[in-house]
Amino acid sequence: MGKGTLYIVATPLGNLEDITLRAIRVLREASVIACEDTRRTVKLLNRYEIRTPMFIFHDYNKLRAGGVLLRRLSEGESVALVSDAGTPAISDPGYELVREAIHEGIPLEVVPGPSALISALVVSGLPTDHFAFEGFLPNRKEKRKKALQALAGETRTMIFYESPQRVGAFLAEAAEILGDRPACLVRELTKIHEEILRGTLAELAEAIGRRETILGEVTLVVGGAQKTVEMSIEEIVRAALEDASGSSRDLAREISDRTGLSRKEVYGEILRQRGK
Repeated sequence: MGKGTLYIVATPLGNLEDITLRAIRVLREASVIACEDTRRTVKLLNRYEIRTPMFIFHDYNKLRAGGVLLRRLSEGESVALVSDAGTPAISDPGYELVREAIHEGIPLEVVPGPSALISALVVSGLPTDHFAFEGFLPNRKEKRKKALQALAGETRTMIFYESPQRVGAFLAEAAEILGDRPACLVRELTKIHEEILRGTLAELAEAIGRRETILGEVTLVVGGAQKTVEMSIEEIVRAALEDASGSSRDLAREISDRTGLSRKEVYGEILRQRGK
């Protein structure tokens, strides 16, 4: 008998309609569904009349439960790994099971779908071409501050997960350490009480600070630090001329608008480098 397959199955963040046909099929056909909380997963299974047995796998039992799942996979059973919501193996023990399965030569298949971090990023309005997922920072205040200080120079958009109980403190510390950055707080994505707040870190800290309670999982997207690498007019123009084919005046206007440099000085440098 060959080894079974470990399926990494993304499930809805909240709205149970956000599931793929393939995910429904895999959950039905798997030998067992490895989940963090049966009370949450059973709601999805009941919605789609899926009767596959569940097996609890979370941070507190991952060593024992992970060993059981690996043995069952080795014996030919298929396992569908899910998280409470979204894509498993991100900020949960699923990645350890995936790592061990790879080590044991167990086949893996991913069934893609919802992801809180990607959903929050694309709705934030912040740059998406380069980003860094930081997940949960340390719970303890001093360690969390050190982690934020280490990220102060990060130029990519950053994505954090935070608990509703700590998000107020996180925002206040981030505003203090990272400065006046644009940010977006996303809460209860795809659910009835979905909330998307945009503003600076200080503005979000103030808004959240006025509330007595915050409910639901929170994803925070923070703009990266401004790049501080300075180039001379000569270097900027030289780099622009490598791909430029238009008129010197148009190029000078484009460079000036992009960099804030004097259009007259840029135009003069373009003419000098073009030998005119």
